[in-house]
Amino acid sequence: MAESIIAGYDHVQVAIPRGGEPAAREFYGGPLAMTELPKPAALAARGGCWFRSGAAVLHLGVEEPFVPAQKAHPAFLVSDLDGLQATLTAAGLPCQRADGEIPGVTRFHTADPFGNRIEFQQL
Repeated sequence: MAESIIAGYDHVQVAIPRGGEPAAREFYGGPLAMTELPKPAALAARGGCWFRSGAAVLHLGVEEPFVPAQKAHPAFLVSDLDGLQATLTAAGLPCQRADGEIPGVTRFHTADPFGNRIEFQQL
C-alpha cells in the first residue's frame, strides 16, 4: 500500500455573510464554547473569525454573495453528545438526530446562525 500523502486537517472553512462576526462569536463561542483565535493582520481586514476547540479549528470567512451550506458541513467529535444537544435545544436551536444512518455512529445536525449545516458525533 502506498504511503499516505495527507497527514490530517489544519482547519475547515465555513462561509458567513459580511457583518456576521458578532452572531458567529455568540454561537461558536457561546453554547459550543470554542475559543476565538486571533487572525493575522493581513487576513483580519477581510472579515470573518477563527475558532478552536481541542484539535478542531474552524475558520469563518466572509463570502459575497452569501449562500448557507446546507449539505457540505464540518462534523465535530464531542464527548457528551446528549449534553450538547440539550444545551443547543435550550438555546432554541433545532437539532436533528441521525443515529443509525452510519453503523456505530451516534450523531445529530443543527445549523449555525447563518443556516450552515453543522454535525456533531459522539466520540
